[in-house]
Amino acid sequence: MIVLRPAVRPTVALAACATLLLTAGCSSGDDGQSSTDKSSAPSASDPGGSAAPKSDDVPPAKGSVSVVRTVTEDLKSPWGLAPLPEGGLLVSSRDEGTITRVDTKTGKKTELGSVPGVAPAGEGGLLGLALSPSYASDHMVYAYFTTESDNRIARMQYDEKKPAGEQLGAPDTVFKGIPKGTNHNGGRIAFGPDDLLYVGTGETYKTELAQDKKSTGGKILRLTPEGEPAPGNPFGDSPVYSYGHRNVQGLAWDKDKRLWASEFGQDTWDELNNIVAGDDYGWPDAEGKGGGSGFHDPIAQWHTQDASPSGIAYAAGSIWMAGLRGERLWRVPLDGTKAAHDPQAFLEGKYGRLRTVVAAGGDKLWLVTSETDTRGTPGKGDDRILELKVS
Repeated sequence: MIVLRPAVRPTVALAACATLLLTAGCSSGDDGQSSTDKSSAPSASDPGGSAAPKSDDVPPAKGSVSVVRTVTEDLKSPWGLAPLPEGGLLVSSRDEGTITRVDTKTGKKTELGSVPGVAPAGEGGLLGLALSPSYASDHMVYAYFTTESDNRIARMQYDEKKPAGEQLGAPDTVFKGIPKGTNHNGGRIAFGPDDLLYVGTGETYKTELAQDKKSTGGKILRLTPEGEPAPGNPFGDSPVYSYGHRNVQGLAWDKDKRLWASEFGQDTWDELNNIVAGDDYGWPDAEGKGGGSGFHDPIAQWHTQDASPSGIAYAAGSIWMAGLRGERLWRVPLDGTKAAHDPQAFLEGKYGRLRTVVAAGGDKLWLVTSETDTRGTPGKGDDRILELKVS
């Protein structure tokens, strides 16, 4: 049964979509760009840009989304989501600093425990989650979180045989010193097809950090599972993979191992970018498309009120992007490293702010709402995880 929000939210007229520019992201208070094509065929050491696919791989202009069911409800400030290979989902609570396991069949929630050292404030707290590439043998869960002094990444062993609330082992910090702020803390982490850890960070409203290659703020980082700069990174012995970002919120790979990222703009454009090692994505010199020579343009951009992009996922030939302020799920069909058609919006205003979307295999997605993050208007049942079927 589909559970809708008790109050009808104002939807944005379809005409607004007509104003969306294809090759063109922001979320002022919420929580690019030119065109030297440096893309190359993806490899295990550099899953970035690649050649265009065969024409029959390009998805149609119009897709579909159906809400199969509500998996669980009454989550508090959910942020990161990690599907377990044995079944179930791990979800982080930004403000409570806890990790909870959700049984996807029954919706039952079991708290694993709290992550020591989390200091929630503003957009900071316990954010992204990822499972170790060797999870089957080591049962390690990685978490990105804000402390009193920085943003950092730690890994903890998950032991479901222990009592609820005591199933997380002591955290082992693998990377620290990422700039922290009230806002723009980044927070999305994911292991790529090369088994390396990719990290989206923010510039914490210190715009100069985005262009400073010695800073880890306003970047996408690439690390080994132990937290060292990954071999083959573009700037020598540095964790920096790409720079010139304002606040990276989503990371995903397509079927050809190309990396994609969403990020907040400021007052004009939010962005979806194809990420190429070493490229400059323009901030603060450029926001959105057309920033000038030397900047990598986004493949799609949205006005502030239509997006505030958060998590992204790849399924059915498209990138699916959750919108916070925009309160909708965007579909961006891909043709290689370009948008094949205009982006298409779904679920406009039906579930409020949307935080995280994760591939669930085949044509399925998990979608996490974000009404209890202090910027929403929570209704009965918020926040929730939905199962979607998409095309």
